Amino acid sequence: MLLHGTDALKEAAAAGHALPAFAAYNLETVQGVTAAAEAAGGPVLIQAGSSPFKHAGREALMRLALEAAARSTASLGVHLDHSRDLEEISACLKAGYTSVMVDGSHLPFAENIALTKEALRRARDHGAWVEAELGALPGDEDVSTDAVAHTAAMTDPQQAAAFVAATGVDALAVAVGNVHGFTQHPIRLDLERLAAIHEVVTVPLVLHGASGLPVEQLHGALARGVAKVNVNAELRRAYLEATRVALPSALPGADVVSLWAAGRDAVRDAALDVIGRLSPRTEGAGA
Repeated sequence: MLLHGTDALKEAAAAGHALPAFAAYNLETVQGVTAAAEAAGGPVLIQAGSSPFKHAGREALMRLALEAAARSTASLGVHLDHSRDLEEISACLKAGYTSVMVDGSHLPFAENIALTKEALRRARDHGAWVEAELGALPGDEDVSTDAVAHTAAMTDPQQAAAFVAATGVDALAVAVGNVHGFTQHPIRLDLERLAAIHEVVTVPLVLHGASGLPVEQLHGALARGVAKVNVNAELRRAYLEATRVALPSALPGADVVSLWAAGRDAVRDAALDVIGRLSPRTEGAGA
């Protein structure tokens, strides 16, 4: 069933856990994420967003994700991730998306506010909630590039407070040492900065680039206001590894179905593993 509204996000924030949000590129990844949500029994977001649209086509992937969510026994939101295009945002909202992320992080502060406010206005007409981003997150959404976080590009707490107050946005994605994709460089979240943001920002925080993040840092983020966590690279790697292993057996009979099934099941298992790591924090986690 489609997950509407911000109740699940707010409940996650209050309980000290996070709403899992998984990128989906095609039928098999949508099926894998849906199966994980059904097995886990908790709310999950399918992120059929701007970047995957380049591969699958916007209309096809929108309909696929929305149909899967509507037919599922699990509570599944369908989320537009990293959109910089108001026309794209409007199209997804009209199709039935339950939330959108407007990404104005590349813009000057005032322009980011203006873009976010317009996205919010459009979303409210469709009963959807809006996530925005402040700060620059290194790396590529689709390919791991060994990204390195830079302190100068991280989210400033006071600026974050001003941004949320000016826009009325429902959730804020922050840059606190996290990067897109896997990296060989040690990842160390700036938990002090995250705590300072949480202290002055009145909405749930979002952590992008959680793939490969040590669990103690992940739980440290949950203890400091993060209530939505985005995962992409872990699912991509699981899909590719499963299809690599299945390929020799599939080749003699040109059995593409077994290959796709292996990838789908690997995505399900990887998503379930992430969901387990996002369970409510233990006392003192991440301290």
